[in-house]
Amino acid sequence: MQLLGAHTSIAGGIELAIQRGELLGCTAIQIFLKQPRKLFDRDIPHSNIIKWRQKRENSKIIKFIIAHTGYLINLASPDEQKWKISVEAMADEMMRADMLQIPYIALHPGSPLHKNSWWGINRVAKAIDILYSDYNFDVNIALELTAGTGSNIGSKFEHIPKIISHSKYPHKLNALLDTCHIYTAGYDFTTPKKYEKMWELFDHIIGMDKLVAIHLNDSRYPLGSHKDRHEHIGKGYLGIEPFKLIMQDDRLYSIPKIIETPKTAGMDKENLKLLWELAGEKPPVPL
Repeated sequence: MQLLGAHTSIAGGIELAIQRGELLGCTAIQIFLKQPRKLFDRDIPHSNIIKWRQKRENSKIIKFIIAHTGYLINLASPDEQKWKISVEAMADEMMRADMLQIPYIALHPGSPLHKNSWWGINRVAKAIDILYSDYNFDVNIALELTAGTGSNIGSKFEHIPKIISHSKYPHKLNALLDTCHIYTAGYDFTTPKKYEKMWELFDHIIGMDKLVAIHLNDSRYPLGSHKDRHEHIGKGYLGIEPFKLIMQDDRLYSIPKIIETPKTAGMDKENLKLLWELAGEKPPVPL
C-alpha cells in the first residue's frame, strides 16, 4: 500500500493529528509543530508528547510522518537580525521534531530579497551548517521546491543540489517536490511525454535518491505563473492526468505523498479517495 495522506491539524493537542489522519485513512501525514504564523510558540506539554508517542506506536495505518516549518522562517534573509531569529526559530522547530521522533522537516529555502538567488543559496547553506553543528539534530531537512514567487529560491531544480553541495551536512539534506509549485515554476508534466521528461531532468539535476516526499496539489494558476495557490486534485490547471501518472508510477510507489489542498469541508476525504482510485488501490478505511 502506498504512503498517501494529508496535512492534519494539531489543534487541541499534537497527538490529535494522528487521530485525524486515521479517520481520513491516511498512511502518511504532515503536521506543523507549532502555530505556523508564529516564529516561536509555547512548548509542547510533556503529557502531549507521551500521548503522541503512544498514538503513533499504536496506529495501525499511519506509517510515515513529516513535519513542515512555519511560514515566517527565512534562512535566506539578507537582514542579519532577521536571519539570526530565523535560525533560532528553525532550531526550535527541529528540536520539536526530534522530541516527536519525526525523521524529516520540510523547509521552503527562503527569499534573499534584493540579493540574487546564488547569494541566497549560500546563506541557506550557512544557516543549515550552524543548525547541525551547534545542535546535532537527528531530523533531516527536506528542501521544498517552490513556485518562485518574488525572489524566493527553490523554483529551479538546480537550486536544491547547490544548497546541498554548499553545506557541510549534505547527508542531512533531501528534496521535496510539490506538484503545484514546480508547475507554476515552469516545469510542465501534464502529458506522459512531458511527465517523463520532467522526471529525467529531476533525476539528472537533483537525483531520485534525494526525493523523500511529494506534495500533491493542483494549481489555481497556469504554467510558469510563479504563483503558489493550491487547488483540489483535478480541479486546476494540472488536471487529472499528472496525478494519475504519479499514483501509477512504480518508481514513486514508496515515496510518501501528501495533499495540501484547500481545507474546504469534506474535501480532504474526496481528494484522497480520488487519488486512491487513480492508484487502483483501496484505502485502508472506507472513504
